[in-house]
Amino acid sequence: MRVVMLSKACIVGAYQRKLEELGRLPDIELTVLAPPSWQDSRGMQKLERVFTQGYELRETPLALNGRFHWHFYPRLAQELDELKPDILHIDEEPYNFATRHALGLARARGIAACFFTWQNLNRRYPPPFSLWERYAYRHSAHAIAGNRAAAEVLRSKGYRGPLSVIPQFGIDPDLFCQVGDVESARPFTIGYAGGLVPEKGLDTLLRACAMLVGDWQLRLAGSGAQEQSLKALAAQLGIEQRIGWDARIPSTEMPAFYQTLDAFVLPSRTRTNWMEQFGRVLVEAMACGVPVVGSNSGEIPRVIGDAGLIFPEGDERALAGHLQALQAQPDLRATLGAKGRRRALERFTQAQVAADTYQVYLAMMETKRIGRG
Repeated sequence: MRVVMLSKACIVGAYQRKLEELGRLPDIELTVLAPPSWQDSRGMQKLERVFTQGYELRETPLALNGRFHWHFYPRLAQELDELKPDILHIDEEPYNFATRHALGLARARGIAACFFTWQNLNRRYPPPFSLWERYAYRHSAHAIAGNRAAAEVLRSKGYRGPLSVIPQFGIDPDLFCQVGDVESARPFTIGYAGGLVPEKGLDTLLRACAMLVGDWQLRLAGSGAQEQSLKALAAQLGIEQRIGWDARIPSTEMPAFYQTLDAFVLPSRTRTNWMEQFGRVLVEAMACGVPVVGSNSGEIPRVIGDAGLIFPEGDERALAGHLQALQAQPDLRATLGAKGRRRALERFTQAQVAADTYQVYLAMMETKRIGRG
């Protein structure tokens, strides 16, 4: 079967490991169309080429870069006419124009198409987004939801087709792995990686760190609109000398970042238009044997399970308590680190995600065969 995946997310090199795993599966010819770059609140991410064996990673132009709801791929019709796929995997939300545009092109060519959604809040959109969403529900052969809440949202909004719950990406256990004993002389090191944006709750993390006693340091890796205000808060709290500010780190260099940490924190805070949809950085840290602490926003508790610590979102005292416990108890750090690594390998590898996605493709091909028969 010939599969074309349309995905701006696959510009990230570490994510491409899933594509290699898909390319290894029987009777699949995979082409991934990705833009040269994507701009969002965290900055500009350019297309990386890291894991590119067994499939074709093809760069295709993107119109309206950075416009989440409005962007689209102006050469997609030509790409589909050249590649002639059986399946088009649209790695986009159903209410985005990129999905409506791609679905229309697929339908006109008799190509079975599926879409992906992370949206775990039941939001009602005005036209034209609601019209695009309903079109996707009517004309998609399958839907993939990144979490169970997103699957429930799809059903509640009227999608009645085949549906699978599969994370968008997993981790490569050979890349995200543990190292030997870390230098014990360094301070207790807490880390965060991701956008420096309000919904990630980093003010809660700074306030929690300010309550800690003993020797500690915090590493923040990422960029975003809140950077200057967070630095001002750190100065106000008197902890600016304990914080290292790292620029956005390339995806394949993230394991080295996690391996310097004693604890990783994702302090996300639910907002009216957003709730944590997965928290892939948690899985990456867990795979590296780092104990994780997350808020109870969205999918975080289900990702962590019993392999880390959870605190009520926005509660800096509860977060400080968890961090103080990890600082004081090396055995607790070791236990949670081992449990996290085991959980990541059992549930969240790129190979597992690829295998589950492959089953979606097989089901779509069978439906297509029956329809023709």
